[in-house]
Amino acid sequence: MKITIIGTGYVGLVTGACLAELGNDVFCLDVDQKKIDLLNNGGIPIHEPGLEEVVARNRAAGRLQFSTDVAASVAHGCLQFIAVGTPPDEDGSADLQYVLAAAKNIGKYMTEFKVIVDKSTVPVGTADRVQAAVQAELAARGDASKFSVVSNPEFLKEGAAVEDFMRPDRIVIGCDSTPEGEKAHGLMKKLYTPFNRNHERTFWMDVRSAEFTKYAANAMLATRISFMNELANLADQVGADIEAVRHGIGSDPRIGHSFLYAGAGYGGSCFPKDVQALERTARQYNQDLLILRAVEAVNDKQKLVLGQKVVKRFGEDLSGKHFAVWGLAFKPNTDDMREAPARVLIKQLLDGGATVAVYDPVAMTEARRVLELDLTAEEMARIRFATTPMDTLTAAEALVIVTEWKAFRSPDFDRIKSSLKQAIIFDGRNLFEPEVMAEAGFEYHGIGRSILTRV
Repeated sequence: MKITIIGTGYVGLVTGACLAELGNDVFCLDVDQKKIDLLNNGGIPIHEPGLEEVVARNRAAGRLQFSTDVAASVAHGCLQFIAVGTPPDEDGSADLQYVLAAAKNIGKYMTEFKVIVDKSTVPVGTADRVQAAVQAELAARGDASKFSVVSNPEFLKEGAAVEDFMRPDRIVIGCDSTPEGEKAHGLMKKLYTPFNRNHERTFWMDVRSAEFTKYAANAMLATRISFMNELANLADQVGADIEAVRHGIGSDPRIGHSFLYAGAGYGGSCFPKDVQALERTARQYNQDLLILRAVEAVNDKQKLVLGQKVVKRFGEDLSGKHFAVWGLAFKPNTDDMREAPARVLIKQLLDGGATVAVYDPVAMTEARRVLELDLTAEEMARIRFATTPMDTLTAAEALVIVTEWKAFRSPDFDRIKSSLKQAIIFDGRNLFEPEVMAEAGFEYHGIGRSILTRV
């Protein structure tokens, strides 16, 4: 099938590459000439395991092309996937300017039937606005071409996006009941047939329900994280171990184990903005989503907890003290620094007067870029970007772990102990067992693991 992907960001690039992998002819459009040049020269603008190989393989096979030519992109695909960004606006609502701009371009250049697929995460009712934008452009030039707007939200985890796309647990598609919608239904069914050979994974519904499903899924996952983080903070106070609690409640099949890990708070491009956007949608209908407001507030507070533990141990004046920080991206297997808890922690340490040495396996370049936006030149001068995890430890008062990279799970504890000024670890992701750390001679501070070990 001939497919156009509008936007080569995280969702668009993964979607385009994976659909090409299945044998489709995919045209990826972006207005950023530098990004297109990078992709055409064999580069990848994001870090995502396995994606570079998929892109290279399908470019070489002629099934995947990248361009800034809007007219050519509209002419190419019967299926037009809109996969542009929907960043939060000042009021927390999703900014749809890029989605609507893409829709207008399709209406401006299309001359035959198109299925316009909203792949971007968009609020309920966006399909109606896309429909109106396309129709207005067609009317302006007197073109009677037919089209249908479909909602097909993505459910990709950063760090496992290629695997998630190729082996989805569900495919959600929303179509309307018009003749054009029925035609779109047939084309979307054909497109996703390879994913349903083992068993049916597609959930068909109306367009608004499909739009709602994406926000509902992310809001539920964010709720579980904030719920456990709040319990973890209470566990510290009452003397309970949140890991034991997690196992105890996760064994209940009605609850399950996923997304019950206490930590330094969630970040990234999805949960923060999607929770805010769903709250904003509710307010437009005079509804107050009390639980989601609490989810967001808990998460904002949770990002401060790790730094507060450091201050509680060393005092508010951190002048002359140096700390090692492992992990900068908001989660492992990505270089995404959007809403990353490490940004909050580093600012707390610098505000206290400390210096820091930081390390992340893949996010160093992106971290430097976003920190330069967050911080002053004087504050940036107090950050050292290390080349290895162990390189951060020299003369540090303590090690602070913010991201749960696999490379951090089994470190050389003897070397850590000998490198640090004091054998102290603040573990924002509960990578280690308190008893094991005590035996190794460390003072260990986890999240919700009140077994505080001191040598």
